[in-house]
Amino acid sequence: MLTFITSPASFLIIPTLFIIAGLGSLFFRKNDHLANLWISTTAMLASLWGLIFSLSFILFGQELVFSLAPTSFPLLSLSFHIDLLAGFFVFIISLISIFCSLYGLGYLTHFYKKYNIAVFGFFFNFFLGSLFLVVTASNAIFFLIAWEIMSVASYFMVVYDRHDKSNIKAGLLYLIMTYVGTAFIILAFLLLYKYTNSFEFAEIKNQLALVPNYIKDLVFAFALIGFGTKAGIIPLHIWLPDAHPAAPTQVSAIMSGVMIKSGIYMMIRLFMDILQPIPLWWGVTILVIGIISSLLGVLYALTEHDIKRLLAYHSIENIGIILLGLGSALIFYTLNLPELALLGLIASLFHTANHAIFKSLLFLSAGSVINAMHTRNMEEYGGLIKYMPQTALFFLIGSMAISALPPFNGFFSEWLIFQTLFQGIMELNSAWHLIFIVAVGSLALTGGLALACFVKAFGAIFLARPRSAEVLHAKESPLSMRLAMGGLALMAIIFGLFSGTVIIILEKIGTSLSAFSNVTSLLTVSASQKITIMPDFGTVSAPVIFITLGALVLIILFLVKSVIYKKQTVKIGRTWDCGNDLNPRMEITATGFARSIVVIFKSILKPSLQQKIEYHDADSRFLQKSHTITMQMGDVYYTFFYNPLYKIVNALSLRVRTIQNGNINAYISYIFGALIVALFSVL
Repeated sequence: MLTFITSPASFLIIPTLFIIAGLGSLFFRKNDHLANLWISTTAMLASLWGLIFSLSFILFGQELVFSLAPTSFPLLSLSFHIDLLAGFFVFIISLISIFCSLYGLGYLTHFYKKYNIAVFGFFFNFFLGSLFLVVTASNAIFFLIAWEIMSVASYFMVVYDRHDKSNIKAGLLYLIMTYVGTAFIILAFLLLYKYTNSFEFAEIKNQLALVPNYIKDLVFAFALIGFGTKAGIIPLHIWLPDAHPAAPTQVSAIMSGVMIKSGIYMMIRLFMDILQPIPLWWGVTILVIGIISSLLGVLYALTEHDIKRLLAYHSIENIGIILLGLGSALIFYTLNLPELALLGLIASLFHTANHAIFKSLLFLSAGSVINAMHTRNMEEYGGLIKYMPQTALFFLIGSMAISALPPFNGFFSEWLIFQTLFQGIMELNSAWHLIFIVAVGSLALTGGLALACFVKAFGAIFLARPRSAEVLHAKESPLSMRLAMGGLALMAIIFGLFSGTVIIILEKIGTSLSAFSNVTSLLTVSASQKITIMPDFGTVSAPVIFITLGALVLIILFLVKSVIYKKQTVKIGRTWDCGNDLNPRMEITATGFARSIVVIFKSILKPSLQQKIEYHDADSRFLQKSHTITMQMGDVYYTFFYNPLYKIVNALSLRVRTIQNGNINAYISYIFGALIVALFSVL
């Protein structure tokens, strides 16, 4: 049985089930309820099989390399390469897809009679199926086909709520950036094909000695732009804060938790496996991008009042954190420190999995609130913990995990990244260790700002008093949505408590790559889940942290009940302030909470205030009806990158437009000239 589960036929069941689920949903296009039931059930079954396959493969399987029947195109082969790295990403996709599909069973009901649920199911299942193909394809053309299916399917889900014009705009921007990224990916593969005469990844790796170094540098630059666009690195991220909020919530969770990781997967596959050895500046570039993306991502998240945009910016932040680990790994390997390189790779992979879990949890929790409140503006929330206590608990767990608080999973992966960066400071004696000092400082600052951001988010959403009448009508989400959130919350705890076991598995995945086949890791993990970085640089034990925190909570509760409140009568009433009954206007808002931090970083965020005054009488300038002050943030990347680029492209377009003179003979001459240039370039 185990042999079958880890076989090629077993893997092919996964995309086959998603194809059947997507096409089958169209048969229920006249019945929203049956369509929803079919979509969610079949997607969960396919994802469950993917989870069984990936777990069995990671624990017991061996490398799978196989192809389907030959195609009529000579350069295209439907070939697959599933090693432990690919199996790990199959595991992440499967795990998140199960809970998001379950969540959709309750969430999609508010789209009934408004949009066609069956059409959503078609694109949703093809989107999930394409994700599995992206991380397992071993032919560049086959990979691009899967990549295109993933991009197009996700686009149609971004614009699914098409009555909102902002969603259409977000989808268009997403599509433009996707094709810009894909164009650079195609260029990278074409350059490799020119020198290796193959689109097979394994053959490219074997023939890499034929590729000149300057071509490898171009491939790196093109791949970084192409896959970095999908991952959402700054400044290629502009699609992400708009597209993620526009999509239905379970799709937002998958896009943020899984889809953007496909870019990370291909970076690891290319830079740490296929294109080895690499120059030092590659790793330094990725490390610098990680520093910038993590800091700017969390800073812009702090300024947001739209809960889904806030979470989208935190995706950029966490991609930056992942790149801190990956960039460190590349630097260490180039400097002939493979043990430290393996440590950086393990830290990067661990945070990849952890971010998928807690970010999906946060998006699903946010969707639960939005479903009850019908708005994404946090300023209109408040006091929801009384009406949605379970959602509040799940959001709190996700907030603590993303803020890297123990004993949740986010703490342990960020701790490993800290250890990796500290090792860089200790081991490198040249000027390169200065960048690790900056990276440590940026990661520490990022962690502090992330904690402040989620204190703001949780307080504005769930605490204090309702700031709108809609809160009074809010109620807890359906059972399927709560089960999905609860399952992910449990995963955040399990991956924290058993982080030692996870690290052992990740070490096995890392050493399966040819670059680390003979490496002995600096990491040791005891049976009690105690993780040690040798030589005794850092030690942490998840169970000890959990027991310590649990004991501390029990001691505090005991002291409060037996000492402080002993023989005292406690009466709970409404908050009272020196004779004044507090009201929502006296509460600190999300804007007010973040204002001090915005002022500190005003040179980056470029805040501006806009005033709007309404009067009772148009002829009077003294009787004010309302006075509204709005704070807006400037975008550094728009100001210094996209706006100048737009002006340059627009100016060039106006000049080039002169060749459109309507003369057929001139157009034929253009075509002839282009053919001549193409022939000379081939020769």
